[in-house]
Amino acid sequence: MARRRGQFREPESITEAFGNLRQSYDMAKSSRYRRKRTGVVASGSGADYHYRTESEYFGAMELARDMFRNNVVVAQGIRRLVANVVQEGFSPDAQTGDEGIDAELTARWQSWSTDPDQCDRAGELSFAAMERLSLQLRIVDGDLLCLPTQDGSLQLHEAHRLRSPSNCRRKRADGSALVHGVLIDRYRRRLEYWLTNEDIDPNSTLRAVSQITKYPARDSDGRKQVFHIYDPDRVSQTRGVTALAPSADTAGMGDDLFFAQLVKAQVSSCWTILHQMTQEGLAVQDAQHGERTKETRPDGTTQTIEGIAPGMEIFGFPGETLSAFSPNVPNAEFFQHAMLILNFIAINLDLPVAVFLLDPRLTNFSGWRGAMDQAKFRFRQLQAWLIRHLHRPVWQFKVRQWMADDSALRSNYVKLGEQFFAHKWNPPGWPYIEPLKDASADLLRLRHALISRRRWAAERGFESWEQLAKEIVADNARLIREAKTAADLLNTEFPDLGVGWRELISLSSADSTSLKLSLGDEGPSGSDGDGDAAGGNQDNQNGPGQAVLHVA
Repeated sequence: MARRRGQFREPESITEAFGNLRQSYDMAKSSRYRRKRTGVVASGSGADYHYRTESEYFGAMELARDMFRNNVVVAQGIRRLVANVVQEGFSPDAQTGDEGIDAELTARWQSWSTDPDQCDRAGELSFAAMERLSLQLRIVDGDLLCLPTQDGSLQLHEAHRLRSPSNCRRKRADGSALVHGVLIDRYRRRLEYWLTNEDIDPNSTLRAVSQITKYPARDSDGRKQVFHIYDPDRVSQTRGVTALAPSADTAGMGDDLFFAQLVKAQVSSCWTILHQMTQEGLAVQDAQHGERTKETRPDGTTQTIEGIAPGMEIFGFPGETLSAFSPNVPNAEFFQHAMLILNFIAINLDLPVAVFLLDPRLTNFSGWRGAMDQAKFRFRQLQAWLIRHLHRPVWQFKVRQWMADDSALRSNYVKLGEQFFAHKWNPPGWPYIEPLKDASADLLRLRHALISRRRWAAERGFESWEQLAKEIVADNARLIREAKTAADLLNTEFPDLGVGWRELISLSSADSTSLKLSLGDEGPSGSDGDGDAAGGNQDNQNGPGQAVLHVA
């Protein structure tokens, strides 16, 4: 018969009590090891709750902008991250299934994206510059808006212009809500974006709806016509938050540390003459060399404090002994403390600290390569995020615009349907760290069909394999044409010479290279498929499992 646990509940045994204590997370219980955190609601809260106060949200944004402007390392780290992710820009690869249409769309994109007058509403930025600026603003501000316009250009708007009037911030009866200028419905689907006027006073309170312009998030066909570039960390997050939020205090401590160290260095380089006065009654010279202030002692008397300056002379009182000091600047602890702060800032920017500082002395070659390999995982995620939020919507917008202005494109759209918008973006890659080994690995993969040529070209950051193939063929054709012309001239000048155009150039071919994979103690392995030996025994010194490229 079960025990009754009601008003007269029986006491638990010690075993039961300890068992119940261990059935929950320790972090949910109070402890002397955990500080009291503000903004933590025991009943749970959405992401929008934590930046619900407009002054705090935009205040944090302005603080991040100030860090970018004035901090000695933050701006350089962000620019380095953007440079690694975007580099010279992304290239589109139209995949409609019709080579002629693909070439037409690619040519139109190239003409539009490289001309700031066509690309930017302000006529200042190319699309590659917009790519870099979009990622930078997402890191510093948290988010931004990109508006396509009727003339086919793009207009970027910074995050502080996306605001809510003070009389429109309450949740509505239909379940919709306005979160810092973004109107969402009960399912969190974006309905409108509210932008303030450009000339609004940043110090005034936004009260009237007449001070904003509303942009519907989608057009009548349900397509996005406002590109909100942000990267949420939670499902319930409507606006972006600066990536510098976790490192704001750390960066401030770094500023104080570096400033104090520079002041110490200045003080230690200040030379001063100290006079020791031992004779009774010798007058003390009162020559002023620095700023003086009066300070009251605890006993009610006053003393004069004079600032130090290079070249000053200090005369002691009779009987007073003065001694100089030579501080150790910088001290050993400074470098450890400084590196700790820089590490914290670097990991919040998804950068290895050696890349952040452009200082490879902190590691060896293997450490550098391993850190870069890990960093590239995050770089590729940022590239995919940028394609999803900026590149793909802009491509679809431009194709629809070109189609509306060109009857031939419209007829092709009727024939192909939605396949007309099919495309792929090729993000930039990164150069070889060890060119010979990496090139050998590429050749191994291509020769043994472990990767397609177009995938390899995209992986290495080329615009497209089709474009690369055209360039290779065109360059070789030009080389052959020049060699043939020169050979004919030589044979005309010297009839008995009989020189051929192949003797004037050296075109590489698949048969002129051999690839061998050495496997430890097993010795040379096989041939290159054409009957040629794949190397000699001396190649075993390259180590086990290492691909070796031999050029005939």
